[in-house]
Amino acid sequence: MKTEIEQLLLSYSSFGKPEAVELTQKVANDEILFSQLMTAFLASNMRVTQRAAWIISHCAEIKPELLLGYLKPMLQNLYNKPTDAVKRNTLRVFQFVELPEDCHEMAVDKCFQYLENRKEAVAIQVFAMSVIAKLIPYYPELKNDLQLILEDRLPTASAGYKSRAKKILKQLEIIATD
Repeated sequence: MKTEIEQLLLSYSSFGKPEAVELTQKVANDEILFSQLMTAFLASNMRVTQRAAWIISHCAEIKPELLLGYLKPMLQNLYNKPTDAVKRNTLRVFQFVELPEDCHEMAVDKCFQYLENRKEAVAIQVFAMSVIAKLIPYYPELKNDLQLILEDRLPTASAGYKSRAKKILKQLEIIATD
């Protein structure tokens, strides 16, 4: 038997931004629906998981506190070979929230894996570099590794990658002078 959120996610014949925004508003204001959304996101039905991922990333923007109890399971889910949509939206969420300290090591490990893998989608790499950059104040020793990877890729990178990498490299310069 499907939960209310699964029924909602599957009720759309197509699922675009208007549908995601509509569901985000509904879910962000209902703890039970949000809990169901997280359960659906961490499950294995790819269609439901991908749609849930998009809504979760929107919720992180407007109500990041909703995700606090779910950050570790989301991070652990990255080790289950998820779809690109799940990777992308999970890392996007991590830009909007403070990861608990017990998640830092796993986040850095997974983000560097994504960043170093040239076959990963650009959006995944871009969000991965942002998550690592966000954690550098806690782990300044990561600065040089991140800087080397970003500078190495810049000459052949896509426009989106270059844009984010340049912003992060500027942030790293500021961190170095503090």
